Amino acid sequence: MRSTDVPRKRLRHRFTAVLATLVLPAAGLTAVTALASPSSAAAAASAVTATYAKTQDWGTGFEGKWTIKNGGTTAISSWAVEWDFPSGTKVTSAWDATVTNSADHWTGKNLSWNGSLAPGASISFGFNGSGAGAPTGCKINGASCDGGDVPGDAAPSAPGTPTASAITDTSVKLSWSAATDDKGVKNYDVLRDGAKVTTVTGTSYSDSGLTAGTDYSYTVQARDTADQTGPASGAVKVHTTGGGGTDPGNPGTGGKVNLGYFTDWGVYGRQYYPKNLETSGSASKITHINYAFGNVQNGQCTMGDSYADTDMAYTAANSVSGVADTWDQPLRGAFNQLRQLKAKHPNLKILWSFGGWTWSGGFGQAAQNPAAFADSCYKLVEDPRWADVFDGIDIDWEYPNACGLSCDTSGQDALKKLATALRAKFGSNNLVTAAITADGSAGGKIEKNDYAGASQSFDWYNVMTYDFFGAFNAKGPTAPHSPLTSYAGIPQQGFTSADAIAKLKAQGVPAAKLLLGIGFYGRGWTGVTQKEPGGTATGPAAGTYEQGIEDYKVLKTKCPSNGTVAGTAYAYCGSDWWSYDTPATIASKLTWAKSQGLGGAFFWEFSGDTSNGELVTAVANGLK
Repeated sequence: MRSTDVPRKRLRHRFTAVLATLVLPAAGLTAVTALASPSSAAAAASAVTATYAKTQDWGTGFEGKWTIKNGGTTAISSWAVEWDFPSGTKVTSAWDATVTNSADHWTGKNLSWNGSLAPGASISFGFNGSGAGAPTGCKINGASCDGGDVPGDAAPSAPGTPTASAITDTSVKLSWSAATDDKGVKNYDVLRDGAKVTTVTGTSYSDSGLTAGTDYSYTVQARDTADQTGPASGAVKVHTTGGGGTDPGNPGTGGKVNLGYFTDWGVYGRQYYPKNLETSGSASKITHINYAFGNVQNGQCTMGDSYADTDMAYTAANSVSGVADTWDQPLRGAFNQLRQLKAKHPNLKILWSFGGWTWSGGFGQAAQNPAAFADSCYKLVEDPRWADVFDGIDIDWEYPNACGLSCDTSGQDALKKLATALRAKFGSNNLVTAAITADGSAGGKIEKNDYAGASQSFDWYNVMTYDFFGAFNAKGPTAPHSPLTSYAGIPQQGFTSADAIAKLKAQGVPAAKLLLGIGFYGRGWTGVTQKEPGGTATGPAAGTYEQGIEDYKVLKTKCPSNGTVAGTAYAYCGSDWWSYDTPATIASKLTWAKSQGLGGAFFWEFSGDTSNGELVTAVANGLK
């Protein structure tokens, strides 16, 4: 989105002396079972579990964590976890355990002080690693890591992704292809929105008691004769009929889209959490959220900030549900909080947005193999751990066949190729959207791409009609960063919302697939000597998080608006000059958007708003 979109990665590297023990002969891996006493070994081993989680991922490496829990009735005096990594993935350092390996087989063994585990107790150890693989073949003290089997009995495979049929206001029939297991599948757990609703012996189930007009996500996992559970299937999304309304996320139904971006890095310094969407009243007034950002690396979609996304523990005070996260729950972080938000607002749809100003460099490689890119994105967005959270994907390529942070030369049809591949992979039941340039100047970025052709595969475009002007030109001239129309003295012709929308329409993009962009922030200069636009400056005005940028919630009292130009407010206070949108200018912009037949509006981003959602309310009212 903005040139200030710099995701904050939490990178924590811990190194201990155990690094010297990482490469040892296989003989060092044989003694993996040492329990309280020989007589209690079998009972204790079957009740001890080991759970793996990737707690961070910074692109060139990751942090993993194993948690060992004694679920039995007998204490154990030591533990050892074994697992296999695929070739190219390895442990580089570890803490709270001695980690050794023989080729791709790894073992983590307790230290002298943390081997004893009383019944019900648990312990964790962590490591830094390199490579993209995940552990397989886990054993704890020689037994299955889920505590349900003895060595030598593999867990069942994942069943086929369920198909949905006979959908009514309150019920749906699910069917799936069978899983396989070396000793036989006993039954299947059916999960709705991540929670088990039943266990059945066959490969179909009819779920009832649902709510009309509501989205649900179903997965299935198999159990073998030893009661081991295998991996979950892919997810199928179901929207029950009825509900008395249309889908506000589909421009074709007559509803208008009201979409806001939620940034993963906002949970750090800004301390803006998904709960703020609820307490501000914003969640009930929007139709969609774009969660920003996932990364694009090596031509594939990858996690952006895994700590913020899936691992950060929320207290009761900052949780949507008012319940604190626990150390052993399957999913934490913002994804789990968004799941809780959707439970309160069943018609709210959430897309995972990839790219942004900082992470758009990987799209060029993705365009060389669109099918592989789409496949990687689908596997990540539809991961069974959070498939129910997301209703589709948004890509923010800044900019195809043009220059942003870096320059791209993929060709005028690059975006169309990606769009076609994404639609083919995600299908018609998922949303596929894109944020695009608003450069309507002659020879500008809109002319560099076939946006009309690509629009055939996208549900809509988020047209970034802001950041036209700002203190990235330190000396000015001062100008509104989000002008609706042109005006006398505008520094660059074509840098307006009206010019961008007109050019996209002329290219052949349907008006209903265009959303007008609103900034919940201002851009400003200092050293300015005149109130009206067009003045000179000495540099960017001071901002809370970045020079030349400030949130609306701060500017409305720090430097109140004292004029309007091209449909955007501006303010002159001291020697500072700012431009930003207010509830009044938002109302006028959305009146114009409706006159143009646009599909709605979107904004960047929630945390710039007031605590009572003043700007979100203005957007919602303006779209009525």
